Amino acid sequence: MTRLEKILHDFIQELTPAKHKKPLKIKEILDDKRLVMLMIRHGLPYSFYTLIESLAPFNESDWAAYFGISTKSLQRYKKAGERFKPLQSEKIMEMAEVIYLGLELFGSADKFNAWLNQSNLALGGEKPVDLLKDSYGKSLVTGELTRISHGIFV
Repeated sequence: MTRLEKILHDFIQELTPAKHKKPLKIKEILDDKRLVMLMIRHGLPYSFYTLIESLAPFNESDWAAYFGISTKSLQRYKKAGERFKPLQSEKIMEMAEVIYLGLELFGSADKFNAWLNQSNLALGGEKPVDLLKDSYGKSLVTGELTRISHGIFV
């Protein structure tokens, strides 16, 4: 079990102790939309965010922009070690899905980062990284990652 899966397992046990006895893989968690909804509503722990942050090719100001908060507010979450509010939790889960798909597809953070920062014809000539600021853009990026993983190139 990875450290990320351990953090999620402990958090899920808190939320639904009887339902999920065995640890779930990241893909199983992301595929269970009801579980993701429950996690978002309770607020994700800062420890989950730090692991997602460590896997992503984004800096602190990028994350603050994705959350729609200042870097100072993001630092306050870190100091307090508290759970994120549902709005930020939802954005963290959306980014976790993008990062998971990208790392699975490209096999490394460097290759995924290169793809994110390259203009993409299938995305209207936009760089995928520029589309990640809202849920519609994230949906376009995850859709493109899914198509690539199935060998569909537009």
